[in-house]
Amino acid sequence: ALACSRYVNGVSKRHEEVSRDMFPGHDIAAVTNGVHAGTWTSPAFMALYDRHIPEWRRDNLYLRYAWRLPRVDIAIAHHEAKRALVAEVERRTGERLDPTAFTIGFARRATAYKRADLLFTDPYRLKRMARRSGPLQIIYGGKAHPHDEGGKALIRRVFQAADEVKDVVRVVYLEDYDMALGGLLVAGVDLWLNTPLAPHEASGTSGMKAALNGVPSLSVLDGWWVEGHVENVTGWSIEGSPDAAAEAESLYGKLERVILPLYYDQPDRWAETMRSTIAINGSFFNAQRMVSQYVHNAYQVVG
Repeated sequence: ALACSRYVNGVSKRHEEVSRDMFPGHDIAAVTNGVHAGTWTSPAFMALYDRHIPEWRRDNLYLRYAWRLPRVDIAIAHHEAKRALVAEVERRTGERLDPTAFTIGFARRATAYKRADLLFTDPYRLKRMARRSGPLQIIYGGKAHPHDEGGKALIRRVFQAADEVKDVVRVVYLEDYDMALGGLLVAGVDLWLNTPLAPHEASGTSGMKAALNGVPSLSVLDGWWVEGHVENVTGWSIEGSPDAAAEAESLYGKLERVILPLYYDQPDRWAETMRSTIAINGSFFNAQRMVSQYVHNAYQVVG
């Protein structure tokens, strides 16, 4: 396929680099993935953008002007999205989550390299930071392929860990994860967590969906996040390491010393982080930009 193709691309700049190493001698470019803004923006944020940036539906690049969105309006829109998520969680599971508690979202295909259990490397530390910094709750979602034993084992590990921390940290695993539930989740959580084993994440898209709703990411620098990450502006990085324990230490350090204090003690600065997430990542990592790049770079023959 490589030999017979006029144009070859990865789905992120990092994917391009990895692919060039895998297939030396081939000219490989990159068109980074994007998500459909009209599908993944929550009703509350759609209404906010319609009021302040009415051109955004026609041209997603106008989300760049999210810089001028009032912080209080961002907070109100997010509160609406969070209440919708909490209501759906209660409807599906009977669990009544706290809409004021800091909420982490993790939802994607359950497979080994996604490492859904990295957050639970040290359950006691997770409980300690919740006691010290403020209430913490975590929502999981995602399915494993029926033949993926490693993925199914990860889901079992999350349930086991949830039981270990339940006296302090509330953990919910949502079954029958689909697009409708995904839309509520990426908009309603406060932080989107991604912990792939680098360099196995070609792109990833769930963090892009969250960004359209002002939700920052905490992620390993792999896939699209290499391009979308601006530390303390669009979110935070988990320092990559061959040692999973060192990566977990980085994750806990960012949560404990930076993210939770920012959320609970500096709400205006948290709203600024949400605003910059929309302006920088929401305006770029969308399907309009992606399709335009494919048209110009892959299909439009020059000369």
